[in-house]
Amino acid sequence: MAATVTTQASIAGFRPGAVNSRFLTAGSSSPSNRVLFPGRLPASSSNGRNNISLRVQAKGQWLPGLASPTYLNGSLPGDNGFDPLGLAEDPANMKWFVQAELQNGRWAMLGVAGMLLPEVLTKIGIINVPEWYDAGKAEYFASSSTLFVIEFILFHYVEIRRWQDIKNPGSVNQDPIFKQYSLPPNEVGYPGGIFNPLNFAPTLQAKEKEIANGRLAMLAFLGFLVQHNVTGKGPLDNLLQHLSDPWHNTIIQTIKFY
Repeated sequence: MAATVTTQASIAGFRPGAVNSRFLTAGSSSPSNRVLFPGRLPASSSNGRNNISLRVQAKGQWLPGLASPTYLNGSLPGDNGFDPLGLAEDPANMKWFVQAELQNGRWAMLGVAGMLLPEVLTKIGIINVPEWYDAGKAEYFASSSTLFVIEFILFHYVEIRRWQDIKNPGSVNQDPIFKQYSLPPNEVGYPGGIFNPLNFAPTLQAKEKEIANGRLAMLAFLGFLVQHNVTGKGPLDNLLQHLSDPWHNTIIQTIKFY
């Protein structure tokens, strides 16, 4: 009897190598086969044919045909088997790198927004602030060296407590100074409480989106730095220059005259 295959695919959730015959199951509810393309359970149709729904494992290889390392089994958010240098082969290193990527991704998202939004708002006349690459030249309540020392001490304190939480989860949930403040016992890297004012649930889907956007932001931040070093302008100015003459204001012409 003929059969038809129906899937409801989300392009944003597709990963290279995810569609692989060994990942296809019909209606499996095993934890190792998480649903990427959820479909209907097999049911008989009016024309006598069966509708068969395929479930595709959400994890795939970052490069099709290249086997993932054994220690990257798809259990981590954003895990596509990418570790060409074997940095996370040691379990202790993996714990640290997971948290390091998560935190750096969050800082990169804030940094990219801090680069773009002031530039956009200044261009349209809502505010008047310097470009991000000139922000250090502005006058503040203290000298730049004083601000650097203050930031160094504060960040050092925060990072030490985060490191302690990685080593012993929950050990720093209680504020040592303001005793009335404490964090709920959540997963490392997702403290909740005051750090989650909108009360978002740390679901797998949310974690996947966060790590994907964090990685994109880290690449964008690096791109902004390179662009400014080459052109001396911010990302919005570079975009407007390209749109004014797309055929002649491109990366090729920029590198040619660099």
